[in-house]
Amino acid sequence: MLTEERRQKIKDILETKKRILVNEVSREFAISSVTVRKDLQILEKRGILTRVHGGAIFNHSAVRDLALTEKEHLHLTEKKRIAFMAESMVSPGDTLILDSGSTTTQLARLLKFKKDLTIITNAINIASELAASELTVVLTGGILREKSFSLVGPLAEESLKTIVADILFLGVDGVDFDYGLTTPNILEARVNKMMIRAASRVIVLADSSKFGQRSVGVIDSLDQIDQVITDDKISPDIVRRLSELGIETVVV
Repeated sequence: MLTEERRQKIKDILETKKRILVNEVSREFAISSVTVRKDLQILEKRGILTRVHGGAIFNHSAVRDLALTEKEHLHLTEKKRIAFMAESMVSPGDTLILDSGSTTTQLARLLKFKKDLTIITNAINIASELAASELTVVLTGGILREKSFSLVGPLAEESLKTIVADILFLGVDGVDFDYGLTTPNILEARVNKMMIRAASRVIVLADSSKFGQRSVGVIDSLDQIDQVITDDKISPDIVRRLSELGIETVVV
């Protein structure tokens, strides 16, 4: 098991049990208590847990890994407005990357009526949305995450190494000025990072509730993105700070 996979599983256990003991983790994963403490230290730095004597407790301020079916109903009006703005930025002949997520799903439902586009995605639900369109759809390989209908893991990461795209439309769970772009699943974060590397332009689609939030999987720092599309509940101070980083903010 990869180190980041193990840390994701530790985080999953914490979400369920709300507390974890070093000796229990050591037995569960057949690793030393020193390694467990290092994992807990890293997860604490990411804001996921608080270490206590003999173990750790879950930090409820961290973003939970909600199923896509749950996310679709949250801030739906804002997500639709963001998707409409994103759709207006697409030109014929573009090659796009869409990551998995509720806002990018809204965007896919608009793009399916267009022509002369190539869309690369790791989301099987987005590929399904576009299946009857006249677009060229490229689906990465990988391991299926049932919660997000996304494909993750080495196969997904490797496939993105051979791709060059014009625009990445990236949905995230958290935007934090210290932690950067984050998502609850570490493997998903790794795929998202590869997407950023493959795109000439990175546009983050994030409703205002995502700002100031963080989760266990760090995708990348904010200086890797070019533009943010968000809703009109966004704080003017956040817009100012993004501008100072050279990031254009489009408010809808």
